[in-house]
Amino acid sequence: MATTTKRIERSWLGQVWHNGLPVAVVVLALLVVWYAAACAMNASAVIERVLTPSGNPWTWQDLAAATWSMERPVLPAPHQIALDFWSSLVDWPLDSPRNLLFHVAVTGETTLVGFVLGTLLGLLLAIAIVHSRTLDRALLPWIVASQTVPVLAIAPIVLVILGSLGMEGLAPKAVIAMYLSFFPVTVAMVQGLRSPQVIETEMMHTYAATAWQSLWLLRLPAALPFLFPALRVGIAASLVGAMVAELPTGAAAGLGARLLTGSYYGNTLAIWSALVMSSLLGLLLTAVVGLTERLALRHRHT
Repeated sequence: MATTTKRIERSWLGQVWHNGLPVAVVVLALLVVWYAAACAMNASAVIERVLTPSGNPWTWQDLAAATWSMERPVLPAPHQIALDFWSSLVDWPLDSPRNLLFHVAVTGETTLVGFVLGTLLGLLLAIAIVHSRTLDRALLPWIVASQTVPVLAIAPIVLVILGSLGMEGLAPKAVIAMYLSFFPVTVAMVQGLRSPQVIETEMMHTYAATAWQSLWLLRLPAALPFLFPALRVGIAASLVGAMVAELPTGAAAGLGARLLTGSYYGNTLAIWSALVMSSLLGLLLTAVVGLTERLALRHRHT
């Protein structure tokens, strides 16, 4: 028994080493390149403002140390971003605009509302397209063409239209997030709803099932494996739309607003911290959708 346990532990450690070593090598290489790039991009400003005015001779070690500790660097070093990120989480209360979690709550709310609206719109469009050849020919080309318009061009239009209707705050941002998230759901669900084989649809006709019964009992269950991958793409697109929507709407809070504020004041550390937080938020949201997929489709894999 003890020998078997040791073999299992060695096998597990071997797998971890085999799978983790390439990742560690890539991360280490990226860090080396990043530190070198930070030194190169910040060198001119450090030499001009710090090293030369001091009047003392300096070495490359002094140059590297100065470039990796600038208050407003062109390209921050990784440890500077990590320290600023941590400081923004623990040094300020949660309701402070200086706390990244405060901005995460604002952007997350917009993302989820836009994602829900986009998913519902995508489902309705897909059902309409599948059940009507006229709508298939009339709607689908326009749905595809809608994604060729940049979201930055759509955002001011949405802002003006909804503003004239008295809708401000969350609504315009959620609509812009919905605009990006409905497309993958629509395309995937059209394919999924059409995935049942002819023999399956003919069997539903044999049982005299109505169109809605066929949709509920046959087409929707068959489309679930197509839906969840689209939802993962959709929620990531909704996050991008929420952040982009905060730029022209003049939002005072949110990760997009944090990026804009950092660019106004040349605070690159705040910009990079917000980018890291948005990446973590995107990973969290897609992981939640992935977990929901595993729970919803667990019986299909057994």
